[in-house]
Amino acid sequence: MTTGDEAEVVAAAHLFDHPPERAWTDRFLREPTHHLLVAYREGVPAGFISGVEMIHPDKGTEMFLYELAVAPEWRRQGIAKALIEELVSLAKQTGCYGMWVLTDDDNEAALASYPSAGGKPSPQVMFAWTFQEERPA
Repeated sequence: MTTGDEAEVVAAAHLFDHPPERAWTDRFLREPTHHLLVAYREGVPAGFISGVEMIHPDKGTEMFLYELAVAPEWRRQGIAKALIEELVSLAKQTGCYGMWVLTDDDNEAALASYPSAGGKPSPQVMFAWTFQEERPA
């Protein structure tokens, strides 16, 4: 997806945690280091993956796998693996030295999908800051 594909993102709204906001979608799609890939089955969005290239002065650029979702009726058919592999390919094409993702330790789908696409577990601890209790409108 890129600028001009906002309607395609809206058509995939059922895959997101919340309905995509127009301003956020526009901003995301305009950023050349933000990536949104959508998988289709029978002409309908069946899954998506988003990634953000992150750069640091002493490390170079890596891909953060921001989110992965597959519609329930299309799960366990290789869509998640194909989306991950496509983001890996894109990360390599853009010069990223690696890719990483965080997931909950009880997310069975993620814990199956990421290793099937070549991901290796890493022993890190995540800390989070919450600035707003509710998602902004």
